[in-house]
Amino acid sequence: MVWRCNGCRKQFSVKNGTIFEESPLPFSKWLPAMWLISNAKNGVSSCEVARALGVTQKTAWFMLHRIRLAFQNGTFELLGNHVEADETYIGGKARNMHKLERERKIGSGATGFRGKTAVMGILERGGDIRALVIEKANKKTVEPILCDAVEKGATVYTDALLSYKDIGDWFTHQVIDHSVSYVEGQIHTNGLENFWSLLKRGLSGTYVSVEPYHLFRYLDEQVFRYNERKGKDADRFVQVLGQAIGRRLTYAELTGKMQQCEA
Repeated sequence: MVWRCNGCRKQFSVKNGTIFEESPLPFSKWLPAMWLISNAKNGVSSCEVARALGVTQKTAWFMLHRIRLAFQNGTFELLGNHVEADETYIGGKARNMHKLERERKIGSGATGFRGKTAVMGILERGGDIRALVIEKANKKTVEPILCDAVEKGATVYTDALLSYKDIGDWFTHQVIDHSVSYVEGQIHTNGLENFWSLLKRGLSGTYVSVEPYHLFRYLDEQVFRYNERKGKDADRFVQVLGQAIGRRLTYAELTGKMQQCEA
């Protein structure tokens, strides 16, 4: 139902100030979509949601991105005790790309991580995870992120990447050299490797192709499900429904058209 404010004379409904604002779709379509994406371990594609709800793929795609906005936690609670830190790179393999596509994204003759997007993860063993898109996995980038997310004095486990070599100034730093072994007692990053496996399985198997511009939203989705892994399906649904308030995402913001207009 729609009401009109006697003061400003503007119309409003219970959807105002939520991810559902200005959506013509009823809750009978929104709530099943929230249940599906909250509890699908490998994610759910917009095509599948469109078939299940009887909407267009474009509508389902927009719905899922608005729900992903509700997945964002935004907590300031620091991770502590035993923490793993690692990075990975998201992007298609150069050898699988068409020549023109490879030259557009990577450049002629390029190999390795060029053309891929770097992602950093920080995991408290037995607890929560933080993951975010970063520009480069260098010392200047990873050190401030660790200091903002992890309690000082915590034990941090990393691989032998040189970007982490000086974090011993703030943490107890334990290093596992993957060229030698993957586990030495408690020294490993297998918890994060498990999360990367879940993330990439969803990206490559369910979503197939994700633009770097939207990658952080898919990270929020996987982080939410991982952090709520100990709860039941209904618990995750109620959690994301409660986080839908106070958030709004327009189509212009989602597609970057608003930024283009401002530029």
